[in-house]
Amino acid sequence: MLLRREGHLVNRKRVYRLWRQEGLKVPVRQRKKRSMGSSANSCVRRRAARPNQVWSYDFVMDQTEDGRRLKWLPIVDEYTRECLRLEVERTMEAVDVVAVLEALTVERGMPEFIRSDNGPEFIAQAVRDFLEKRGGKTAFVAPGAPWENAYSETFNSRLGDELLKRELFMSLGEAKVLAVRYRTEYNEERPHSALGYKTPAAFAACCVAACSASLRTPPHNTEQKERLLS
Repeated sequence: MLLRREGHLVNRKRVYRLWRQEGLKVPVRQRKKRSMGSSANSCVRRRAARPNQVWSYDFVMDQTEDGRRLKWLPIVDEYTRECLRLEVERTMEAVDVVAVLEALTVERGMPEFIRSDNGPEFIAQAVRDFLEKRGGKTAFVAPGAPWENAYSETFNSRLGDELLKRELFMSLGEAKVLAVRYRTEYNEERPHSALGYKTPAAFAACCVAACSASLRTPPHNTEQKERLLS
């Protein structure tokens, strides 16, 4: 899809063959399971219906060349698939999570829910107090059920394959620079199949345009996501 967007005439089977010859990752075929989550806070039962309604986050661990830890915190809007933040530090505690959320909510507003696992930084009283004060709610997935936080898990898997496993970070500063670059490329350059092959940024812009149009016209079904994908 990216090659075709750039104007190249490509054959899908040839690209796939070259992809495999270069040793790039090929998804392993697995049996389908009915385990998308049964708790009330799973991404299936509590699905985002509009932008800025449900965010999700989780930590990803890595290290710099000298073996010192890097702790990454991506925050994803589940409806638009945008990576709203991609923070990296040596350590991040609950107070640091609150600081990131506070800056983000000033920019974006408070979502209705923030979905996460039951990690100590996310269930901490400091985070709960911040969300309650701002009018947000927690949506903790069931213990041992990462698939219930599927949007965050999917993003983190791509982050690992495309950045963390490919780069040898020499310092925290270098990791921060590459985090900014990766987030920009992910949001603004990569088409997403679930968004009708729009980029997350382009899809979010369509949502804003549709919302603005609905405020100027009598209400009808223009706000449905299927219309935005056309």
